[in-house]
Amino acid sequence: MKTLFFSFTLFLFFACTIQAQTQENCLLDQSKTELTMSESKNVLGGPLQTCCTSPMTGFYRNGKCETGPEDRGIHVVCAMVTKEFLEYSKAQGNDLMTPNPYYRFPGLKPGDGWCLCASRWKEAKNAGVAPPVILASTHENALKIVTLEELEEHAVDTQN
Repeated sequence: MKTLFFSFTLFLFFACTIQAQTQENCLLDQSKTELTMSESKNVLGGPLQTCCTSPMTGFYRNGKCETGPEDRGIHVVCAMVTKEFLEYSKAQGNDLMTPNPYYRFPGLKPGDGWCLCASRWKEAKNAGVAPPVILASTHENALKIVTLEELEEHAVDTQN
């Protein structure tokens, strides 16, 4: 009986680990993630604010542009996507307009808030099609790729 319990517990641990890697909710990993995320700061140095919940955005699909080791794209810039940006992104091979239910992705339309990869936002800026950003909802890690001044030039919110 102990062997069966141990095997089941081990199975749950590995199933939970795999599930967490595919961006699903995972109770065993959730407390660690919540602790780290509750400490997230925005580019202004304050607490990271929600970017958008309809559609639900963020690498972790919690509405915030939080990041972690699993987030290889560094989805930390909270942007209000524009038609020009969506078309640019599609031309670069990343179609953000077409829904993909497998990844819980609804497809975006102009005006939607979305956590963008910092490098893609910078590429779009250099191409003249960067969407507006919300500084209070943009994770401080964006500053590893873009400057605060670049973000401020496209900000819809202002520093208080």
